Amino acid sequence: MGAFPQTIHFIGTNTPRRVEMAVRNLEVEGEIPAEVDGAFFRAVPDNAHAPMFEDDIALNADGMISCFRFTGGAVDFEIKYVETERYKAEKEARRALFGRYRNPFTDDPSVEGVDRTVANTTPVWHAGRLFMTKEDGRGYEINPHTLETIGKWDYYGALKSETFTAHPRIDASTGEMFFFGYEAGGLCSLDVAYGIADKDGNLKSEVWFDQPYCSSIHDFVITEKYAIFPIFPTLADLDRLKDGGAHWAHDQDKPSYVGIMPRYGDASQIRWIEGPKGVSCFHEVNAYDDGDFVHLDLCLTDTNAFSFMREAGGIHRDQQDIKGALTRWTIDMSKDDPQIESRELGPPGDLPRLADADQGRNYNRAWYLSMNPQPKGPPMLGGPVGINFNALLRIEPGNGRITMMEPTPGSALSEPVHVVANDPDHGGWLLLVVDTPNGPPGQGNPSDYSSELWILEADFIEKGPIAKVKTGLALRSQVHGTWVSRAKLDASKVK
Repeated sequence: MGAFPQTIHFIGTNTPRRVEMAVRNLEVEGEIPAEVDGAFFRAVPDNAHAPMFEDDIALNADGMISCFRFTGGAVDFEIKYVETERYKAEKEARRALFGRYRNPFTDDPSVEGVDRTVANTTPVWHAGRLFMTKEDGRGYEINPHTLETIGKWDYYGALKSETFTAHPRIDASTGEMFFFGYEAGGLCSLDVAYGIADKDGNLKSEVWFDQPYCSSIHDFVITEKYAIFPIFPTLADLDRLKDGGAHWAHDQDKPSYVGIMPRYGDASQIRWIEGPKGVSCFHEVNAYDDGDFVHLDLCLTDTNAFSFMREAGGIHRDQQDIKGALTRWTIDMSKDDPQIESRELGPPGDLPRLADADQGRNYNRAWYLSMNPQPKGPPMLGGPVGINFNALLRIEPGNGRITMMEPTPGSALSEPVHVVANDPDHGGWLLLVVDTPNGPPGQGNPSDYSSELWILEADFIEKGPIAKVKTGLALRSQVHGTWVSRAKLDASKVK
């Protein structure tokens, strides 16, 4: 194609920006807390070239690593492309060479065998290193000070899996990182590789097992005892790919499963518990042990939230008709035949955030994005599903208390990050990007908006921002982000 399609994947906050830049001393309204000193890294998919196919999707865009740097109350902004093998091949050719989302059979023959990952989903910080990840390949290491791409990361040749999740879990107490790769042995394989890296970044173990069917395992969770793999019936099929079709197609009639194994265990110890049919989840909030019980909190919907995955499976439902809730699944591991007990915790939503110290442990609050049930204007177009979230929720799962922060009507919210406060009695801070239309909500050009970084008190989000960082730009939608403190940046392995 010579131009970008005018579909939902290329307008609104999905409008291609295609600009690498650095801007110093952004305008700040309000006062930035002293603890907000470090870097907020963001994964931003943004096409370097017009796609090969009209029906291309936002998740297929090249990865960009974006950063807000905080230094003594001043804020700088940077963004660069992740120079993957795929990006470099297309840069040289000056056109798209890779075809449909995660389908190598639709690529230009000149790039056969070239790594297809776009590394566009999650920035991950562990053991003094920064990685950009997408679950269809290995991560790419990034220089955290310059945003230059260093190269693919495979633990000095020790990692055997061909893939690395976009959602590793880091135990703040031990410093270990727990991760996995699915389709670890190749396209459409049942292989899952579960890995553990120690606090110094060394690969300590890699355990392989088969999942019940080849599904999209986007996220997983840990507890102090277990590694937990929830899987849902969004399925890959090799013959469909060879015919030029979609990698993923949701099956409404197949059951979900939860695979549970000791977190330092082996494949022989995994137990598969069958769950409800047709449901879907991309992100889990957390999990924790309570004696023999395992509690798993997840952003659950009654079908797949992505229209292109639903429609490939023959499911045609409007986005607003999808039902869901923040849901707790409880499993009694003392039973010979464990069952899932389910109860709703809060409204539907996604992109949850947890304080790092609560990972894998009982927790008293979390944050996630949702849609205001009584909006004061239409939602902003963009994001992976075509409509952005317009409300931030704080939930206390123990008592069900929920508070909400709603921005200016018609605005869009990106996933927040949590920053710890120095005062142990203070709940810390949340940072998130807010996109606000430059005209009346729902009117005019949907790609005309301004992006700001808001800072909130994490336990009092309903009060709104205590500070705003004004970029003067329209930033493309991020997927996930991570906060890295000044102390961690100063101790980075790459200088």
